[in-house]
Amino acid sequence: MTRYCWQNARAIGCIVLGSCLGCVALLAPAQEAVQVTFRDRTAELGLELGNGSACWVDVDQDGWTDLCAAGTVWRNEAGKRFSKLATGVGEVVAADFDNDGYPDLFSYSSMQVFQNQHGKSFAAFSLPPLPKCVSLGACWADLNGDGFVDLFIGGYEDWDAGVTYPDLVLLNEGGKAFKLAWSDQRYRARGVTACDFDQDGDVDVYVSNYRLQPNVLWRNDGSGKLEDVAKELNALATSPGFAGGHSIGASWGDFDNDGRFDLFAGNFAHVDGRGDQPKSRFLRNLGPDAKFAFEDRGPCGVHYQESYASPSAADFDNDGKLDLFFTTVYETASFGVKNNPTLFHNDGGFAFSDRTAAAGLAGLPPTYQAAWADFDQDGDIDLVTAGRLFENQSPARHWLAVQLTGNGKNINRSAVGAQVRLRGKSDEVLTRQVEAGTGQGCQNDLTLHFGVGDLQGPYSVEISWPDGSRKLLDQVSIDQILKVDGSR
Repeated sequence: MTRYCWQNARAIGCIVLGSCLGCVALLAPAQEAVQVTFRDRTAELGLELGNGSACWVDVDQDGWTDLCAAGTVWRNEAGKRFSKLATGVGEVVAADFDNDGYPDLFSYSSMQVFQNQHGKSFAAFSLPPLPKCVSLGACWADLNGDGFVDLFIGGYEDWDAGVTYPDLVLLNEGGKAFKLAWSDQRYRARGVTACDFDQDGDVDVYVSNYRLQPNVLWRNDGSGKLEDVAKELNALATSPGFAGGHSIGASWGDFDNDGRFDLFAGNFAHVDGRGDQPKSRFLRNLGPDAKFAFEDRGPCGVHYQESYASPSAADFDNDGKLDLFFTTVYETASFGVKNNPTLFHNDGGFAFSDRTAAAGLAGLPPTYQAAWADFDQDGDIDLVTAGRLFENQSPARHWLAVQLTGNGKNINRSAVGAQVRLRGKSDEVLTRQVEAGTGQGCQNDLTLHFGVGDLQGPYSVEISWPDGSRKLLDQVSIDQILKVDGSR
């Protein structure tokens, strides 16, 4: 039987009736657009962050998400300060590979798994002999449906030597060992991110490839056998005349609130005598009637910068629509043009607008770091980027956070691959997934954040677990952290 409970009630503008099983939330009248600003809290929170990738995860399971950045694990002390828990772990993505209740780390920068020692320290975990690989990104996902998360590792390049390093799949053998199950050495990968985009009960993988090479969409047959369907389903993220783009990272997200996961593919794109290289673009998931093919919607207001890099999606203003933060890697690009990371607001209908300056994020330096989490549990989502932690100063708007835990048997403890759909009275469906890898080598918090905006209640929450089973919760109240345990 699935269990669920509430935490951190902050019933703003709503009425809660009865017990958890009978909660009804009445949303306040429709709200006007709000101005959101971010404040740099890095120094006062005790953080010293480098400019590498970032991964949010609650490593000690105290209910507060911690931060892994620049090789250091920072413990979140109830949203008030951070303290060093571990160092020397490299750039990581996180999930509980041994289903013991504590998330573990995979360092793609050092090709090493670090096993969590009950939230107190980390120990190197033995991996089988692997082919030489230089990686800039990886993700955890249960590829063969056995209830344990596996690893998909993107292989990059040695440019000077003309070497392409292989993508690798390491299958998890019951939390006791890993085995090298598969490799592919065609392309030069940068970002790796996973999602059950076709809703068939198994997780698929999208790989962002560089050097104008085609991106790859690996469709999973449920047993871990992968088939590249990127060309067939129009997911190459390129332009006519090009095989692919200089893709660096991609983000899955339901950008139009239709209940299906779309893609944003981030392309580094030169403009020179060889022609306009493929720009970054949104790929809209057309659903089952179109065999889950993608419609290339183009930039949709994501204005051109040459050195775009790592994207990350979140609803920063709690209006119910997924927004996009997008980093750059050049301070000064070709022809002396300045490039800076940019915050794009989702205006609806696949139209995005630049809110960087208004949000207090103008002039950020080059970085690959972009990851979101509500680290202080105040109901709005915060951003770590460019070596800084920016606290969201959003005016109060309604929200719901969903924290899933697998049963450790047929569902991995971290619930990676689970999808949650929030429905109210309108036709819109707010959709999020538990993912362990996004953009280039970053990771958003495993706790799912929904801004509900003007979506009127009462609400239902549908959970699609990574084993294909589903759970429906009715009459769910908002302004809460909803904890759902997938134990049967």
